[in-house]
Amino acid sequence: MKKDSVFIYSDELLTYRFSKHHPFNQQRLVLTLDLLKKINAISPKDIVAPRIATEEELRLNHQQNYIEAVKIASVGELPSNQAESYGIGTEDTPIFPGMHEASSRLVGGTLTAVDEVMQGRALHALHLGGGLHHGFRGKASGFCIYNDSAVAIKYLREKYNARVMYVDTDAHHGDGVQASFYDDDAVCTLSLHETGRYLFPGTGNVNEWGQDRGYGYSFNIPLDAFTEDDSFLNAYSTAITEIAEYFKPDILFTQNGADAHYYDPLTHLSTTMRTYREIPKIAHKIAHQYCAGKWIAVGGGGYDIWRVVPRAWSLIWLEMTEQAEVSGPLPKEWIESWQEKAPFPLIKDWEDPIGMYEPIPRRLDIEDKNKQTLDRALYFVRQQNEQLKGKK
Repeated sequence: MKKDSVFIYSDELLTYRFSKHHPFNQQRLVLTLDLLKKINAISPKDIVAPRIATEEELRLNHQQNYIEAVKIASVGELPSNQAESYGIGTEDTPIFPGMHEASSRLVGGTLTAVDEVMQGRALHALHLGGGLHHGFRGKASGFCIYNDSAVAIKYLREKYNARVMYVDTDAHHGDGVQASFYDDDAVCTLSLHETGRYLFPGTGNVNEWGQDRGYGYSFNIPLDAFTEDDSFLNAYSTAITEIAEYFKPDILFTQNGADAHYYDPLTHLSTTMRTYREIPKIAHKIAHQYCAGKWIAVGGGGYDIWRVVPRAWSLIWLEMTEQAEVSGPLPKEWIESWQEKAPFPLIKDWEDPIGMYEPIPRRLDIEDKNKQTLDRALYFVRQQNEQLKGKK
């Protein structure tokens, strides 16, 4: 029997862990799943365990010598000078025991999501353990060893011949995914992120359009620091709608980093839970409008694992499964289960508290600048869409 949605998870995903104090902490998966369970929004039959990606699958996007280096590093035998040349053993992406298997399982989880949807067992699939969008073909970067999204999109192209629209709302530019498809006209990438003038990885400028036959299939909307809900959502809803009309994908693939929230410790944007309520709603609509409902969603960044990520990621599943909209208090049992472990008071409602931050002094300037960036990013798309309308 076909399901509307599947949730990819097993406790083995928690083995992707750099160190006790590293900001990338997959405990957020446990917190999110527990919140969904506490509101009776998910059951065991909804959950599908991730498999481990094969080396052949990893090679869809990664060089063999890099895979070998990760395997050797996993058992502590890669010299430090070689490790750093591959982007591992750094402060951002340190080596940890078993990192090859743990990383391969994250990739396998996203491939599991792909097969569930493309083989007709589900319409939508959510793999919050994935979304590691900074990994490159031969180098780790920004907490990301293997790039599960890039591998999965190449798998979608090779196995299913699907036109893929990749939409990334992480506060950091989806540089690794963009690089993998920069010359590909069958994959369209859209990244909304904090401008690289202030934030890693420093890329994602509005004029990064793609190259060769991929020109016109890469889109970036670098948002100014302190961007708030209205401006973020205007950019997101306008861009995803107009680009989907232009590209007409077979499947929608969304990366759902939750680090554009005001509370996130690594970024400088000022969105609230309102943005994270709307992002999956609009994606869901686009998936049904253009892709016969086919929608794969992965996780990504999100470093306030206590106050932000569980609420934001739960809203994706609730939207995918078309459950009643939640508001008001979070389950008392969930708060009591986790408060002792949290380093600060948990938010007790689905909504953020009123007056969470002081008014942004440059709000109108920021909104105007973001509007100009959006218009520039979509100039090419709007020309094409107008030409198509004129031919009808």
